[in-house]
Amino acid sequence: MSEDTGAAPARDGAIRYASRGSTHFDVILAAFCVVLVVSNIVATKGIEIGSGSWSLGSLQLWPVITDGGAFLFPLAYVLGDVISEVYGFRAARRAIVTGFAMAILAAVTFWVVQHAPGASFYENQGAYEAVLGFVPQIVLASLAGYVVGQLLNSVVLVRMKARTAERGLFARLATSTGVGELADTLIFCAIAASVIGITTWGQFWNYAVVGFVYKVGVELLVMPVTMLVIGWLKSREPSYWR
Repeated sequence: MSEDTGAAPARDGAIRYASRGSTHFDVILAAFCVVLVVSNIVATKGIEIGSGSWSLGSLQLWPVITDGGAFLFPLAYVLGDVISEVYGFRAARRAIVTGFAMAILAAVTFWVVQHAPGASFYENQGAYEAVLGFVPQIVLASLAGYVVGQLLNSVVLVRMKARTAERGLFARLATSTGVGELADTLIFCAIAASVIGITTWGQFWNYAVVGFVYKVGVELLVMPVTMLVIGWLKSREPSYWR
């Protein structure tokens, strides 16, 4: 049994978490960090899906506006759910801090390379700056949203688990995802909008609302897989059932 919940065990069962000293945790943590860093890079590209224009008042409903991070970043919340459910809040906090550090390292590296003197034969300085020159602002947007969103995601999940133990997995995954993604999306979009070229409030709300609905939709779609992975990990972590 773990002390990570911050609450007493539920009446119908023990509140269990596995030890972080596991090769499974190491692999999940590595994947979590890679997803975050790659998402920060590809988020510099604004993406518009559809043609024509459809608005409701000042809200632009069509075309759909998003960024490159939308393709991979939802996986960060899936992995965050897995870590929180199987390993507990302390493990989730460690993953969040480690991902934060790796994203900062990547941003600093991009900045140093950008300002390093280019070779006489290197002709792509402008292209490098156009894509990676914006990464620090994207990192700020991502990290601000990510830290708040992931912490909320983890807190909500472990608090709900403290009440239901092993029951109600789908409900706590869905609820924690919704709360975390809402905070993450609003914070990220507010800071990152200017980087990808958002210029009107209609475009901004399209960017934020579509981003939230899309991310939550993806995570609900893959929820059965997430639950299978969680079950698989629980069955293979001896410390979980002690």
